Amino acid sequence: MTDEKQEMIERVYAELEKVIDPELGVDIVNLGLIYDVDLDDKDNVQIEMTLTSMGCPLAGTIVSDIKNSLKELQEFKEIGEVDVEIVWSPPWDKKMMSRYAKLALGVHES
Repeated sequence: MTDEKQEMIERVYAELEKVIDPELGVDIVNLGLIYDVDLDDKDNVQIEMTLTSMGCPLAGTIVSDIKNSLKELQEFKEIGEVDVEIVWSPPWDKKMMSRYAKLALGVHES
């Protein structure tokens, strides 16, 4: 992977950190909901993510927030289309949260 591509993926992650899970009040990156961000040869972004539960009523809201968070990068032609795929494997677990998210939510390691 080129340095430019890696740098753009890191910028996408930085923008995704601004997307807050409406129920938990913590961003989706620190919650461990983002499994992968990939950039193809045409700078289209493919995001693979999960949700905290299969029946999450806010899935559409979160996907919309993701696309809105990346609009500025699209407007400046730094990235192309954004595709968000919600997957259920591996299932999300609170162990996937960052230390920050665990502290914010009062989750203690067992």
